[in-house]
Amino acid sequence: MTVKKSERLIVKFITNQASQDEIEQLTQWLKEDENQIVFKDFVKTNYAIDTAMNNFDSTEVRKQLSDRIRNENNVFYKRRFSSYYKYAAILIVALGGFYFYNNSDAVKQPKQNKVIPRQDEIVLQLGTESQNLKLNEARNITDKDGNVIGRQEKDRLVYTKAYSDGALVYNTIRIPYGKKFEVQLSDGTLVHLNAGTSLRYPVQFVKNQNRQVYLLGEAFFEVEKDKEHPFNVNTQNVNVEVLGTKFNVDTYSENISTDVVLVEGKVSLYKDQKTKENQVYLKPGEKGSNEKGQSKITTEQVNTEYYTAWVKGSLVFKNASFDAIIKKLERRYNVTFINRNKTLGREIFNARFDNEPIEVVLKYFSDSYAIDYDIDRDRITIK
Repeated sequence: MTVKKSERLIVKFITNQASQDEIEQLTQWLKEDENQIVFKDFVKTNYAIDTAMNNFDSTEVRKQLSDRIRNENNVFYKRRFSSYYKYAAILIVALGGFYFYNNSDAVKQPKQNKVIPRQDEIVLQLGTESQNLKLNEARNITDKDGNVIGRQEKDRLVYTKAYSDGALVYNTIRIPYGKKFEVQLSDGTLVHLNAGTSLRYPVQFVKNQNRQVYLLGEAFFEVEKDKEHPFNVNTQNVNVEVLGTKFNVDTYSENISTDVVLVEGKVSLYKDQKTKENQVYLKPGEKGSNEKGQSKITTEQVNTEYYTAWVKGSLVFKNASFDAIIKKLERRYNVTFINRNKTLGREIFNARFDNEPIEVVLKYFSDSYAIDYDIDRDRITIK
């Protein structure tokens, strides 16, 4: 288990947000004496309870742990209770500050109001007409003449697989903050669209022409291989050309750069018109970046999982400023942050959240870094 993962599990356990699997992972991890030391140091550092680490009611902690296990799903309880209880003593030794933290008025945070995010609709633009898409729907999509061009299957829009002999007809889909969506294009290419993203694409690609789409925001592409029809992603800053591959493009308008991260296959990046001289090729595990106003495209080796975790609902922040973090949180949860702490905005953080509600994310920052905030429906003010 990595250090960051163990820290995340500790925080989730202490703040009563850990799942059954996460509790078991933590108990297994705490079997090692050195990990118990890490646990104690983390709790001391992040919860300011040094005086309680070696002075707590172990009976009460044992009772709280047992109660939490008992409250889990009954089937899970029957299957896993013996293994949990086997390691209960390990947790009790390590949880020096747990009881104090949950019962001390000195460190307990005031109860916050629940965040109520805005609810905006996904918009599909078909020529001059538009319609809203609801994530739980399953229905046919028709053009202005009533012809079925595709089908919505809940969180995915699937276009009829075919190439056209005629002129290109474009659709545009706009994903609001707080939602994600998928589009399977007529060539079979699957595009995962992040919140706050717009994609313009043909209803059908034309034979003997490159496949062209236009992106603003962020998307992960799984491109169907077709040597006869190279696939192009056009952004405001950089163009991407591929044959068949998997890659992520981050080109939000507020970003200082457009970033392309290659997971599988091979892509070329270029500015404006493509020439032999201005193409930059990426290999799997590389990121290509172009800053606004600059002609140069730079490359570097990266951990691709940091850049693609959003597809599965995770948020990963690696050496990210707090201002950059809250911008991503705004997109993810469709809320507004007002940061009155300018110094905090420049602080650098590393964190990961896996499909947690925003209240858990806020509590993590509050408990771990003493960040204070107020909630007013969809507006969060950092003090």
